[in-house]
Amino acid sequence: MTDKSVILGRPAGRNTAGKSPVSRNSDGKSPAAGPPHGNLSEEEIVAAALRVVHEDGLDKLSMRRLSRELGVSAMAPYYYVSDKRELLDLVATAALAGIAAPDRDGDWQTRLRTLIDQIDDRLARYPGLGEVLLEQMLRTQRHLVEMVMEILFDAGFSERNVLVAYGAIHTYLFGRSGIANQEPSIPDRSTLPEVIARAVRHLDKVHARDFYRFGAETLISGLGVQLDRQRSVSL
Repeated sequence: MTDKSVILGRPAGRNTAGKSPVSRNSDGKSPAAGPPHGNLSEEEIVAAALRVVHEDGLDKLSMRRLSRELGVSAMAPYYYVSDKRELLDLVATAALAGIAAPDRDGDWQTRLRTLIDQIDDRLARYPGLGEVLLEQMLRTQRHLVEMVMEILFDAGFSERNVLVAYGAIHTYLFGRSGIANQEPSIPDRSTLPEVIARAVRHLDKVHARDFYRFGAETLISGLGVQLDRQRSVSL
């Protein structure tokens, strides 16, 4: 459930916008480690963390796992990040870097869909990231919140409705990310009630992206209905 603590966030943390993650060496391995902590950079640490998240999921990211990825001692990352929470903030910033505001010449529905498609694409690359952003979005990614709200204001939503509309978008994007990359399993249909069996017989033809597209279209269409309702009440 989205509540005020999710929307309003926590006190602003470290601002690391603009930092670019470093990719693997040409052989696909992590950059060679020097002394235990002497020649690491924040960018190398974030890049290594992104590799762990991309390959194994966010639940596998720990300071110890990060040190193994970097080829350094277990304590080395602590010279650059104070704890896992700060590391997750840096990872979220790097993973969502480069998301561009849609052209303001388009209609608000197209602009909003373009923006949330970009965000969802990043979430799909880094499994588990959405669970972090569900609670940390305003602290670490205020520019994305601003982009979404600007589109909603341009559409004509009232201040109150911009807030609740953002809450719906936030919950859909980040709340669903835990299952976004999972293909649905096909149960033994012979054990299911007839009405459920009629629907799940299509599971082998429906994929994760189909669920996302259907949900995104439904969400934006529903926001349009709410906007029309707002306008009719104000007349």
